[in-house]
Amino acid sequence: MKKRYLLLLLLPCSLFAQDYVDLVKIGYGQTFNNEFEGTNNSTYVKSFDADLTVPIVLNNKHALVTGAVYNRSNLQLFPEADFTSLHSTIVKLGLASTYNDTWSSTVVLLPKIASDYVNSTSEDFYFGGVALLKYQKNEHLKYRFGFYASTEAFGAFTTPIVGWYYLSPNSKFEMDVSLPIAADVNYTFGITTVGFDYIGIGRSFRITENNADVYADVTELNFASYLQFNALEKSVLLRAKFGYSSSNYELYPNGDTIDLGLSAFSFGDDRTPLNPEINGGFYLKFEAIYRFDISEEEKAE
Repeated sequence: MKKRYLLLLLLPCSLFAQDYVDLVKIGYGQTFNNEFEGTNNSTYVKSFDADLTVPIVLNNKHALVTGAVYNRSNLQLFPEADFTSLHSTIVKLGLASTYNDTWSSTVVLLPKIASDYVNSTSEDFYFGGVALLKYQKNEHLKYRFGFYASTEAFGAFTTPIVGWYYLSPNSKFEMDVSLPIAADVNYTFGITTVGFDYIGIGRSFRITENNADVYADVTELNFASYLQFNALEKSVLLRAKFGYSSSNYELYPNGDTIDLGLSAFSFGDDRTPLNPEINGGFYLKFEAIYRFDISEEEKAE
């Protein structure tokens, strides 16, 4: 058993846990300097991501969850190598259900295609999903429990999820936590919000450019503070983030896998990376979010 960085997929774990849904989220960021360990070389990582969620209400108890997530990262995987683009496209299809005033659930299937998109084949397809059970303790606090599982180029991965959503009585202080995947703590001053967030991202990409037969095992732990401008009654959010990302992109031959990834641990992992370890670095990111307020819709009904 080998301890490793948290290997997690950015996913809609908090969907419908709050009184709002982020229908559209677009982000662009870049790290400043990521050094190759043991060398005098460094690289930087440019990233772009777009997340679309389209809930379809079936009745007062159930809603379909549909949408897609696209991510692109661009960096050097070896010292002095050309830049490589890694792409991931995820389709979201699931069901959000409300059983009573206390209990609700969300189950979402998350199939994806992840590679450099040069010579894509069926080997680029992976399948995952998330299941969450939510408990409404009171009007300000909701707990969530669940798990995430997926297939990846390195093997199977799963992790439990434990978290909560809290909104203060004056609606200024907010906590949205889904450990060990994500956390967001913020405070609102009128049209501006200041906050801190954490996101653990893990994914794999098959690389076929120049007849390569390898995959990238990507782990990132991103910690950032942010300043947010709230426009149109907090339905359009413009966010600037500055923080530290422990970006690491390890290359392995296709077929070189682990037995099981469980949260922060890997079982049966005797792999040796083909490239030097890429150290983390500071990063800057800008995000734009379109948010739909569910509570206002319920009041209108």
